[in-house]
Amino acid sequence: MIDDATRVVSRDDLAVDPVALAPWLLGCVLESRSDEGTVRVRLAEVEAYRGLDDPASHCYRGRTPRNDVMWGPAGYLYVYFVYGMHFCANVVGLTDGKPGAVLVRAGEVIEGRELARSRRPTARGNGAVAKGPAVLTSLLGLDSAHNGLDLTDATSPVRLLQGEGVAAERIRTGPRVGVAAAQDVPWRFWIDGSPAVSTYRRGGRARR
Repeated sequence: MIDDATRVVSRDDLAVDPVALAPWLLGCVLESRSDEGTVRVRLAEVEAYRGLDDPASHCYRGRTPRNDVMWGPAGYLYVYFVYGMHFCANVVGLTDGKPGAVLVRAGEVIEGRELARSRRPTARGNGAVAKGPAVLTSLLGLDSAHNGLDLTDATSPVRLLQGEGVAAERIRTGPRVGVAAAQDVPWRFWIDGSPAVSTYRRGGRARR
């Protein structure tokens, strides 16, 4: 069990370039608390997205009401709706006014497996893994109401907790999944050998 009082990440931890933040997030724990209970997922796969210099980013064409949270400050949760069906969640990095975030793609459920499974009964397996960003968000019970929550606030219903860390030799990197723009940029990071990691799919349409 993670010590809630001491292990919530700080804003300074997250106020860095998303490409540096992404591998740092591997092994961290995303926790969602509600009246139903608590679900914790140890992150095993993430993708970095910058702003005005990243054609695959929501912020590439500038600031809008939809992407406002992604412009900082760091440490907030950016949740968006995609394809008219799913929610996806991101950890905002950098500093206020400089857009950048890391999409949380997949992880291993370490607490609240039964609750997680009840939220996504059609997911493969026994609820032990959150394979893919839409599944991960569903298992955590996240939707648009959680957009803008402070992940560094110990009282927040959604928090980011420090993990045990992942050895550098276990971290792999490659192209982002399912994006049409900047398809070959190697800004997806994952833990080698994790059962939660996605099967690579080269994009034919813009994911973000």
